[in-house]
Amino acid sequence: MRKSYDRLFINNEKWIEARTKEDPEYFHKLAKGQTPQYLFIGCSDSRVPANEITGTDAGEMFVHRNIANLVVNTDVNMLSVVQYSVEVLNVKHIIVCGHYGCGGIREAMQNRSNGLIDKWLRNIKDVIRLHKDELDHIHDDDLRYRRLVELNVKEQVMNLMKTSFIQKNISEYEFPQIHGWVYDISNGKIVDLEVNIEDEFPGYGDVYKIDID
Repeated sequence: MRKSYDRLFINNEKWIEARTKEDPEYFHKLAKGQTPQYLFIGCSDSRVPANEITGTDAGEMFVHRNIANLVVNTDVNMLSVVQYSVEVLNVKHIIVCGHYGCGGIREAMQNRSNGLIDKWLRNIKDVIRLHKDELDHIHDDDLRYRRLVELNVKEQVMNLMKTSFIQKNISEYEFPQIHGWVYDISNGKIVDLEVNIEDEFPGYGDVYKIDID
């Protein structure tokens, strides 16, 4: 156990050496500050490293992760990250990225007790309830599972668009743009779901859009 822990520090030294060999000023530049263009809201799954799958470097992508990449309007941690990224860092794109094979999604499809995490999974169960008719017509378990991953991403994009400070920023500056992605662990590819709020959620404007003076 100790050996696996110590390996992290050995890897850190190797990483520093490789970075400074490639660019002697690398850490000096990073220390000056960050100007990320993207906020990545992803799953906590260890197989979905945001920078690695997008080919971005340190300082280029602001990242928030939780189980099943949820955007919950009572989650102060998540809302603080989003507001900071929009109003202070001025990110131009917010990406909600789910992934096929998500354990949180699969667990939400079951009806067993998991303790505290059940409160979190309830948000995914709400997605199941909203799309029950579509999901019930998918008889293959794996295909239904994959479709729920996609529907969950779309609903989280919608939750972002309900947020007043995002609406205000888009009204004033025309950004950030909100995107819904799914990452396929089996082949490494990212799929853009090309979520269109007005098409995907008819009536969004009448119900959720806030009048911005």
